[in-house]
Amino acid sequence: MTPTTPPVLWRPSAAFREGSNLQQYLHWLNAAQSLHFKSYEEVWQWSVAAPAAFWESIWQYFNIKSHTPYRAVLSDAAMPHAQWFVGSTLNYAEHIFRSYDATRPALLFQSERQPLTAISWQTLYEQVAALRVHLEAIGVRAGDRVVAYLPNIPEATVAFLAVNAVGAVWSSCSPDFGVSSVLDRFQQIEPKVLIVVDGYQYGGKAFDRTEAVRDLCAGLPSLEQLIMIPYLHVQQNITFPIHAITWANATAARDATLQFEPVPFDHPIWVLYSSGTTGLPKAITHSHGGVLLEHYKYLAFHNDVHAGERFFWFSTTGWMMWNFLQASLLVGATAVLYDGSPGYPNLNVLWQLAETAQITHFGTSAPYIVACMQQGFQPSKRFNISHLRSIGSTGSPLPPDAFAWVYAYVKSDIWLCSMSGGTDVCTAFVGGCPFEPVYEGEIQCRALGCALYAYDEAGQPVLDEVGEMVITQPMPSMPIYFWNDPDGQKYLGSYFDMYPGVWRHGDWVRITPSGSLVIYGRSDATLNRQGVRIGTGEIYNALLQVPELKDSLIVNLELDGGRHYMPLFILLNENAQLDEYLKQKINKILKISCSPRHVPDEIIVVPDIPYTISGKKMEAPVKRILMGHPIAKAANIDSMRNPESLAFFSTFAKEIS
Repeated sequence: MTPTTPPVLWRPSAAFREGSNLQQYLHWLNAAQSLHFKSYEEVWQWSVAAPAAFWESIWQYFNIKSHTPYRAVLSDAAMPHAQWFVGSTLNYAEHIFRSYDATRPALLFQSERQPLTAISWQTLYEQVAALRVHLEAIGVRAGDRVVAYLPNIPEATVAFLAVNAVGAVWSSCSPDFGVSSVLDRFQQIEPKVLIVVDGYQYGGKAFDRTEAVRDLCAGLPSLEQLIMIPYLHVQQNITFPIHAITWANATAARDATLQFEPVPFDHPIWVLYSSGTTGLPKAITHSHGGVLLEHYKYLAFHNDVHAGERFFWFSTTGWMMWNFLQASLLVGATAVLYDGSPGYPNLNVLWQLAETAQITHFGTSAPYIVACMQQGFQPSKRFNISHLRSIGSTGSPLPPDAFAWVYAYVKSDIWLCSMSGGTDVCTAFVGGCPFEPVYEGEIQCRALGCALYAYDEAGQPVLDEVGEMVITQPMPSMPIYFWNDPDGQKYLGSYFDMYPGVWRHGDWVRITPSGSLVIYGRSDATLNRQGVRIGTGEIYNALLQVPELKDSLIVNLELDGGRHYMPLFILLNENAQLDEYLKQKINKILKISCSPRHVPDEIIVVPDIPYTISGKKMEAPVKRILMGHPIAKAANIDSMRNPESLAFFSTFAKEIS
């Protein structure tokens, strides 16, 4: 059945399009290179057909500062061996400080404990310069690793920029991560310095982390120094296994000049980590130059962020969107930071922040938007968000009903930029386009320079059909390697095992004839039902129509003899109960909205739905538990938000065995 065209919720005005950064880039291409494109589709086709020419144009358009000239734009176009801008030397943080502007703040910060506070470019410069002097004085050099156990606070931004300026490698986890989960990550890269807080506040509750910090120090034998930020309260007489100093002492240098260490284009900038639901998280390593070009391109052209605007994304330091948020400084925006729960004292806290901080671009996750919708919030009636120009959503597919809610109750003329990418590239493969309409439930476009297609099982591209999301041309922000993967087998196995030479991302996607896209969730959590592949996102979207349900999780077990068992686990809202009426209601909605194959074999009420700390449903670990694997082998509980939720599934597995 051919999908019907959904309603258009927004179209860019002529002024919006002409004032966009993307349009200015096209004018430049026409003037500088005699390239004339009549549509976004045309410029996208050029960007993926001629990747070297496209990325060189990005280098030229954004006037990338290289301390040495490059000898070749792309030395090897075969993934994963592509080498970009060979011979160039640059520094990411140096480009950040090209945006220095005394007339506007660099950062705005608010937390559950602190009202909105502005941090000037001068203050940011002084603190970064001082910390860089300290890091250099204790022997931190280019290539050394500096790690952080910090909330989303200004000190985290300062620390990242100082580490980056010296050419060292950054990595961070948020302090809600358990000790073993952090050690699973940081032990792989053998850091020299650890920067921490004594604790944090979330949901109105204080969490002391000094004991966790001691355990981290003891578990990281490579550490030479600990830098402590007294964020929760001033601690007295704290001892640690290694030399420790306070943040104030580490940033005590006065009148320091901020210097930047030029490093090769492919020098590692940071290490990010896969979610680590089982086994050790993959230590995904990106390059200075790769993310620099990608972030300029995406923030400018696909988020359309202009100098002087205010860019917010709700994130912790353990999610790649925190790194992406820092990139807004590249294009001259003020980065808005928030530390705390998005639901404390209620879900309106971030909409209040949008008013108070006069946010221009408001970024969040799909679950947050869905939660606001389900609680009947109407932000436009309560808050002055007239300055808000776009809303960004990522983390999981945004269902059509949530699109409609944004336009009905947030702002009717807002630009909704749903995007999808990941930790693997620290950007989005698909996202916003200031030239194209927003269709309900669909992402606007494939990003420039991203040769993304949907493949069928035979490895052939398909249009308007659900297929494996693949990338057929290299991008500069693809990982340069996984740390401690000397033969590259983990890297190859993660992306290139299904289609040799083609990146398989692990998502289901449908590309429409108009060029928009729909993401159907992870293909590795696919329900293979009677030979038909079902994306779990289809089921979750349909179940949003059931007000009795707070959340849900579905898996499909392949049993002996070709049999299947597909249970649906549901978390009920208060005062709701699973009776025969509700069962029939759920089954009917799934049958009508999806197909008879989407109807579960059984519906089971659970006390909670398991999630990773980064907010992803743990379908694959639950499936492994139901197949008889012990919890310890099926899931990494330290990477979970609610590890106690797995106990139910372990008990249930014994009942069905």
